[in-house]
Amino acid sequence: MRCFTVLGPSQSGKTTLVRALSQLEGATPRTETAGNLALTRFTFLNEPWCALDVAGGAEPSGTTGSALAASDAVILCVPSDPAAAVLAAPYLRVIEASGTPCLIFINKMDTPQGRVHDIVSSLQGYSQHTLVLRQIPIREGGVVVGAIDLISERAWHYQEGKPSFMMEIPDSMREVEHQARAELLEHLSEFDDGLLEELIEDREPPTGELFQTAARILQDNKLIPAYLGAASHVNGVMRLMKALRHEAPSVATLRTRLSPTGEAIAVGFHAEFQKHLGKAVYLRALGDGVKAGTTLAGGNVGNLTELGETGAATLAAGSVGVAVKADHLNSGRLFTASSAVECPDWVRGHRPILARILLPSNERDEARMSTALARMQETDLGIEVAQDEDTGHSVLRVQGPLHLRRILASIADDFDVKVTDQIPGTSYRETISRQAEEHYRHRKQSGGSGQFADVVLIVRPQERGAGFAFDEVVKGGAVPRNFISSVEEGARDATKSGPLGFPVIDVAVTLTDGKHHAVDSSDHAFRTAAKMGTREALQNAGPVLLQPIERMEIHAPSVFSGAIVSLISTLKGQVLGFEPNPEARGWDVTRLLLPGSSRDDLIRGLGTATQGTGWFESSFDHYQELHGKEAEAICRAHAKEHA
Repeated sequence: MRCFTVLGPSQSGKTTLVRALSQLEGATPRTETAGNLALTRFTFLNEPWCALDVAGGAEPSGTTGSALAASDAVILCVPSDPAAAVLAAPYLRVIEASGTPCLIFINKMDTPQGRVHDIVSSLQGYSQHTLVLRQIPIREGGVVVGAIDLISERAWHYQEGKPSFMMEIPDSMREVEHQARAELLEHLSEFDDGLLEELIEDREPPTGELFQTAARILQDNKLIPAYLGAASHVNGVMRLMKALRHEAPSVATLRTRLSPTGEAIAVGFHAEFQKHLGKAVYLRALGDGVKAGTTLAGGNVGNLTELGETGAATLAAGSVGVAVKADHLNSGRLFTASSAVECPDWVRGHRPILARILLPSNERDEARMSTALARMQETDLGIEVAQDEDTGHSVLRVQGPLHLRRILASIADDFDVKVTDQIPGTSYRETISRQAEEHYRHRKQSGGSGQFADVVLIVRPQERGAGFAFDEVVKGGAVPRNFISSVEEGARDATKSGPLGFPVIDVAVTLTDGKHHAVDSSDHAFRTAAKMGTREALQNAGPVLLQPIERMEIHAPSVFSGAIVSLISTLKGQVLGFEPNPEARGWDVTRLLLPGSSRDDLIRGLGTATQGTGWFESSFDHYQELHGKEAEAICRAHAKEHA
């Protein structure tokens, strides 16, 4: 079985293209939908094929990489509009990172929005590989009615819903065709010395030899050929399918690309949890020997069926199957008989950026929700699960709002757990602006042994990021050594919630003096005295609110850099600079500092500013003082929430 992925922006016609490819011989294809992925099995010229159709948009980035991990080749489907090329930029980026041989299909040529050369030129701005036209359009009265193949020099006239028929190359097109063909041959000759010699000697290379050269160059992933047509009318689809059949590499090439040592015999490229059945993992066999009941990744495969079939299966190299109730298998991994290893980093895509706290509607479902999230993390490469450091609640990170909605629906439907989501609160902190001294005496008498502790404390601010520090300079045994540690514990207790209601950071506490009682002093008494004394000192030391500042890198096509700078200014961020991404042509990396409270606003604004193509990576950088009405409003809201 041969396998290919179809990628492209939303509304580019990917699903229509898959349907047209799979129905070229009139048979009804078999399609299964699993989340953001549709798998279509069909036959072409008595050979089995599998097409993986990934939903468009920015959110299924994890699905995109995993689909490429199971594919011999990829078709990038783009609309016939030069302005839409930027929407294909994220796909070109992951395709190049994966090393998957790629063919471009310029779709919707029945209603073109620009010249083919302009479309390819716009796409070239985002590709490290050279893009070459394999066809040029034939126009009559401004309407595209066919195409000329630049290798065979044959012209084809489109027919509605039918295969094209051969026609003579129009006289008006001959000069254009010669120029386009010369350009194609020049690019091919860069990777074939024999062809280069023929061109230098002005000898016409044989057509069969050219097709072989083009196939080898695609299999070696040296160039990206571009074809054109209109999938909704089945125009240009047959030529594209024949190019896949003759020029795309075999599964052996994929195996070498994923597992250079050649040990992997299967790759898990998709998974989902099916109610009443358990986890279903989609596998592609990279070698022979994968079958039901055998050992894979150190465990029994169990129930294994071939895609579109029923009953236990033995997968030949290249075949796609579904393993059910094989809990030791996961998506995004390469399997040998005895072990499993993670696929390359590009399979997972960029890290999820939208974070939400999840709370079960019924508190008794907390454990079931945790189990559901763990199972979802096994099946979805695009999510991360963590714990909120302030509340201890589960935090789910996803690709975007639609992804979040799908995850919550799955938890409710497949695990019978209803959850609500909340935006994580900003992790505000507080510190002090000046030194303060406090003398505090704790005395309590209620029958029997009393409590007595007397401490003199100095609280002072530290440099940002220094944390909490404690020391003592007590002389003469005023506070016995065995109580010093209790004083430190009490001081630490006081910093858990300061005068403004937030954890206190970057302060130092010094015990300078005190008194004790031979009978009534105790660890508890000194801990209480230190806690209350530190609280009083913090109140008198000029408490200051601190907001977290995140260091971020925004990845987006260069044409959006100006809009990003404007966006960051409105969010009270600081742009540190931007520069071309050396690993992705046509992309910029914008470096900035942004208040943590603006993170969700950035997600929304970035989607609009970059038409859904941009994303960011972030990490905590430092805390920064916040004053004025904004700080007062935050403190009031916090006090009201915790009243």
